[in-house]
Amino acid sequence: MMHQALEMKESLDERCSKILRNMEASLTARDRVGIQDFVLLDAYTSESAFLDNLRKRFHENLIYTYIGTLLVSVNPYKELDIYSKKQMDTYMGVNFFELPPHIYALADNVFRTMLSEFNNHFILISGESGAGKTEASKKILQFYAVSCPSTKLLNNVRDRLLLSNPVLEAFGNAKTLKNDNSSRFGKYMDIQFDHQGGAVGGHILSYLLEKSRVVHQNHGERNFHIFYQMVEGGEEDLLRWLGLERNCKNYSYLVQGGCPKVSSINDKSDWKTVRKALSVIEFSETDIENLFGIIASVLHLGNIKFAADDRGYASLNNNQEMHWVSKLLGIPAQVLQHGLTHRKIEAKSEEVFSPFSVDHAVYARDALAKAIYGRTFNWLVNKINESLANMDSSRKTVIGLLDIYGFEVFSVNSFEQFCINYCNEKLQQLFIQLTLKSEQEEYEMEGIEWEPVPYFNNKIICDLVEEKHRGIISLLDEECLRPGEATDLTLLEKMEDKIGGHPHFVTHKLADQKTRKTLERGDFRLLHYAGEVTYCVVGFLDKNNDLLYRNGKEVMRQSKNTVIKHCFPSTEPDSKRRPETVVTQFKSSLVGLTEILLSKEPWYVRCIKPNEAKQPGRFDDVLIRHQVKYLGLMEHLRVRRAGFAYRRKYEIFLQRYKPLCPDTWPNWKGTAAEGVHCLIKHLGYKSDEYKMGRTKIFIRHPRTLFATEDAFQVCKHKLATRIQAKYKGYRVKGDFVKQKEAATKIETCWRGLMARKEREKRAWAVKVIQKFIKGFMTRNEPSCNDNSEYLAYVRQNYLIRLRENLPKTVLEKDCWLTPPPIMKEASQLLKKLYVRQMVKKYIRGITAQRKQQLLLKEQTSSMFKGRKENYPLSVCRPFLDTRIGPEDISIKVLQMIRHEHIRYSVPVVKYDRNGFRPRVRQLIFTQEAAYLVEEAKIKQRIDYSSLKGVSVSNLSDNFLILHVTFDDIKQKGDLVLQCEYLFEALTKMSVIANKQNCIKVVQGSVRFDIQPGREGFVDFKSGQESMVYRAKNGHLMVESTRTKSR
Repeated sequence: MMHQALEMKESLDERCSKILRNMEASLTARDRVGIQDFVLLDAYTSESAFLDNLRKRFHENLIYTYIGTLLVSVNPYKELDIYSKKQMDTYMGVNFFELPPHIYALADNVFRTMLSEFNNHFILISGESGAGKTEASKKILQFYAVSCPSTKLLNNVRDRLLLSNPVLEAFGNAKTLKNDNSSRFGKYMDIQFDHQGGAVGGHILSYLLEKSRVVHQNHGERNFHIFYQMVEGGEEDLLRWLGLERNCKNYSYLVQGGCPKVSSINDKSDWKTVRKALSVIEFSETDIENLFGIIASVLHLGNIKFAADDRGYASLNNNQEMHWVSKLLGIPAQVLQHGLTHRKIEAKSEEVFSPFSVDHAVYARDALAKAIYGRTFNWLVNKINESLANMDSSRKTVIGLLDIYGFEVFSVNSFEQFCINYCNEKLQQLFIQLTLKSEQEEYEMEGIEWEPVPYFNNKIICDLVEEKHRGIISLLDEECLRPGEATDLTLLEKMEDKIGGHPHFVTHKLADQKTRKTLERGDFRLLHYAGEVTYCVVGFLDKNNDLLYRNGKEVMRQSKNTVIKHCFPSTEPDSKRRPETVVTQFKSSLVGLTEILLSKEPWYVRCIKPNEAKQPGRFDDVLIRHQVKYLGLMEHLRVRRAGFAYRRKYEIFLQRYKPLCPDTWPNWKGTAAEGVHCLIKHLGYKSDEYKMGRTKIFIRHPRTLFATEDAFQVCKHKLATRIQAKYKGYRVKGDFVKQKEAATKIETCWRGLMARKEREKRAWAVKVIQKFIKGFMTRNEPSCNDNSEYLAYVRQNYLIRLRENLPKTVLEKDCWLTPPPIMKEASQLLKKLYVRQMVKKYIRGITAQRKQQLLLKEQTSSMFKGRKENYPLSVCRPFLDTRIGPEDISIKVLQMIRHEHIRYSVPVVKYDRNGFRPRVRQLIFTQEAAYLVEEAKIKQRIDYSSLKGVSVSNLSDNFLILHVTFDDIKQKGDLVLQCEYLFEALTKMSVIANKQNCIKVVQGSVRFDIQPGREGFVDFKSGQESMVYRAKNGHLMVESTRTKSR
């Protein structure tokens, strides 16, 4: 909890310091980044100074600037990191002028004013196409989505409000020459809040959808986004059901602008967003299917072609497209075909169908497509309104968002630009009236004399357009309604006749010689408040009429598509009077909008486009100067600066500047107004530089405020040093006292805890020692309570020691740890098991070769162990397969005994039978006999069957005597040999010849046969050194040293 509190304190301190830093930003950094409120601009009447300040801020990525409470926004054409959740939190609940200008500051101020005063407000977002109006509207909605209270119900409403945007953008926005996402309709959205500030509902009004875009687009422009989104992003099954192909170039209504694909627009991704939004706004699957069917039917309708028959009348030549329109709208194909090629004429009680020419049929087709799309758009808006409707009848406060098209001036301006610019004239008139009104009310409320402000009143232009019987709208409607052949040029002639003398109206005919060069014969020019705009009169009558033939409506009423049935209700009166023209409907809707806005408190966002190329960092002075003019920014600034440039509440002004006066620093005891009066008296303000209102101080010139601010900056550093020193001392002293108290408490608690632990540890140790002593004393008695733990300890201790001292090999099996009496039996069992385990492990690790070696060693042991003195020395020497390789045996010998398999061969020294002279020989054992070989000559062959025995002494010599039987007198006698590998050779021979039992170990001397009837002797004895010699008695004496027994 303490950690969380510290974090909260730090974040609060950080936020306060940030607010203070930002409060100073516009004044201390004004040379680098300009002034954040144009009201503080000294040369407020200079357009160049205005632009220079705007340019400075734009190049520092400061896209927002105030004119009082009006927000000027310059489109940066790049992503800026100023719209995060952290930024929203920073601007929530903060005074409007405390932080740098931001759209969040405006949105928060509107929201808090609404809650505190419990009245309705609206935010007017205006600017030309591409200036960022739609984005500004989104940012405000996103801010309210985050800042408003959150519940499951409120979150549901919030999601619908947010997701209504992509739906309306898809159906109402399009790429134009100036903007890839241009709103082609005006939108007013009411957001309804309860008394706690939760968004509980909303309502949307739309104005003047540009329906003509459905059937015609200028070069470089596109139709409404939804068409491209459906073709590019629609699922394969959906496109198959709608009869569409994934290629925009196949549809006449999508290729007139020549740019079906735009790099900045991802139609596939936008399609997914629209699909998701429709489901969140609670459109049923049936409604969605019918809606998509209508959109697809418009595309198919545009592909229907007409050809002239023999009589010159229109006939269809594309039955496939007609089939799809019929299927998607649920209208019989014959009825639809007849409605597109015939017009119904009523004469008294008779009805006559007149066939169309090809041009009339194309006009009827396009009129039907526009009517279908326009009415479907209205149905869509109404459907969204049903989803956003607030069912609670209790009083709600409202914040309105008006995202309306800005003043438009193109190279060719037509009927749509005339309506849009008329709308901007009306809004400018309202804007000036409301601004003057709010200024006057503030002055009156503060008790300051109001000085009349001179400004351009554009009522003269509004009257030129809308005045009854004489205005352009009235003349346009008269020309549309009058019988006879009315054309756009007859309209122009009528205007020249009726309003030709108006100072804000000029045509080619009425202009002087110089002006006439800039006007075509079919043009007229209006001098708007924002400047001159030249309109081409061609198309005015058609677009104003926007007529759908009566039988076209009757055809639509036969549709089985529920959305179409709703858009063309059978209850719609079929009056024979012509319907209201487009401009009259628009004028009426503007009157309604004006009434709505007059009932609410106004706030303004003026959006500016910095360049036509949509490049970041580029500031086009000419373009921006034009926008500053037609947005009325200089006019608004002049109204705000007509009296006093700066105004602040006494409390805020005193809080900031009180260090400048010794009487007000550090604490002022009186009222805030008295403190401010004392402060400005000390600063030497002149009487004409300020006025004291009831709750605010009004400063006339920015330089007065700047001088005060500069003095404060100098004073602030000295004060900051003193305050820091005092505060640091206070903090350090407080921290020291707290730390000392805490240390004392911790020491006390720690000592007590350690003492208790020590006492418990000693008591436990006493019990353990007592039990151990009793156990030791009764260790030899049967197990009982007194000795059970001791005996368990003894067992455990013995087993632990045994584990650490176990024999490493089988040969160490006798090295077993001596057990205590209680563990003797267990120790014997463990020893037996362990030895068995070691033996088992040893046996498993023996290879086949090693096993063979051991078997031979075992046989050697059985023959010589305990009998021959030097046997122990041979145990560690491994036996080899042979001691002489085939390469060391003569080839001649090998050829002679090739039929026998050599099993073993070893070098020996052979002693002659007569004279006992030593000869080096090779002893070779084959499968059948033993051979004594001298280089390439076999000296003697001994069959194993004729081998009677082998004699060796019991001493440490290496002599052996092979005894053979005599078959004849010529046969050689017994062999006396000396072999270094005696035990190996004899073991191999015993195995090969199977003569294990014929090997004898003798003592003293051995008799051998030299030849039949003649014998010799070999005597063996131990001596100081090994020697072999012939004794005086004629015997062979073998003397060997005695080996130490192992």
